[in-house]
Amino acid sequence: MANEIQYQFDEQNLRLSEPNKYRPEDLKAEEMIVNIGPQHPSTHGVLRLEVVTDGEIIVEVVPHLGYLHRCFEKHAESMPYNQTIPYVDRMDYLAAMNSEHAYVMGVERMLGIDQEVPRRVEYIRVLVAELNRLASHFVAIGTYAMDIGAYTPFLWMMRDREHIQRLLEWTCGARMLYNYIWIGGLFYDLPVGFEERCRDFVRYLKPKLVELNRLVIENKIFVERTAQVGVLPLDLAINYGISGPMLRASGLKFDLRRIDGYSVYPELDFEVPIGEGSMGTVGDCWDRNYVRVQECQESIKIIEQCLDQLLGDLKRTRGFDPRSHVPKKIRPKRQDLYVRAENPRGELGFFFRADGKSDIPLRCKARSSCFVNLSVISEIAKGCMIADLIAILGSIDIVLGEVDR
Repeated sequence: MANEIQYQFDEQNLRLSEPNKYRPEDLKAEEMIVNIGPQHPSTHGVLRLEVVTDGEIIVEVVPHLGYLHRCFEKHAESMPYNQTIPYVDRMDYLAAMNSEHAYVMGVERMLGIDQEVPRRVEYIRVLVAELNRLASHFVAIGTYAMDIGAYTPFLWMMRDREHIQRLLEWTCGARMLYNYIWIGGLFYDLPVGFEERCRDFVRYLKPKLVELNRLVIENKIFVERTAQVGVLPLDLAINYGISGPMLRASGLKFDLRRIDGYSVYPELDFEVPIGEGSMGTVGDCWDRNYVRVQECQESIKIIEQCLDQLLGDLKRTRGFDPRSHVPKKIRPKRQDLYVRAENPRGELGFFFRADGKSDIPLRCKARSSCFVNLSVISEIAKGCMIADLIAILGSIDIVLGEVDR
């Protein structure tokens, strides 16, 4: 057709729209650049990896970010503290309860009301956060097994995660983005019968985790694909600021629930699993997955203890109002504050700067564990095969909503 638009390939325009770190002239003989993502299922979101390869061997990996940027920090600096909570949910959308818990604790400390929050509210917060931790780890373990080539574990994990989502939906009406933990309290008390239903779920889940160990963790093919692959030495992990299961898989017992002792975690009995190199080397892909499975066991312990308290000394009473300590005006004094908490993927931190005059923060900076953990991929993937790169990336367990923010 006469009016048909003719498109011409222009290498310069391509380079401007999709910038690479490496240019063709930078490559040695036999080397080439392979782009994995941003539309690839194994990148676990819109992540682009610029991979320099020598045949099947990886020479360099460069993550390219920004495809899911949602301006969280700009939103937080444009609206009151309490209206930011729904945006907090949308960063790590697989662990929204944990993210809310961290954010709310920071605002409560700035207001000086962190010691006034009712104990029943604190135990409910920990209960729903640990349920969400389980749900998040189920996605990590299931999708990781699928990356390696095992489809059944993914279906099993999604089946069991569905029970958790229904419990949380019963609590607040949402399956993923909750807006449940409020500054000074909760949106609503637990529904009548929630504790009993949750206890039934725990009884159901325990044998399922035993099956998971046999199906995935001890599976010969899974071990051969993940042991001795993507080894992250402890000193490198510390130097990069790695946190969460990735750091613990490298052998360090560092869990903010123990180190900082926030909320009611000091009153609860649980272990901090670490990588032991049982199938390979401490800090390899197998250890990272193993630590997440062990953390599921510990979360069940915490949930049971919370249920004991909520059905015992902190049993619901007529007239209990979880919003009784929610402040009508949220205007912290002039100050800077950094608060952090243990999310399923590591340390989630919030830096606040308040001017003392407004209910809108001057600055709200989110410290993403996913962003920091992803930064080490170029170090631990060098010299590996391309197939191993998929195993390494899956073992990091990133959520691009929190990486890009």
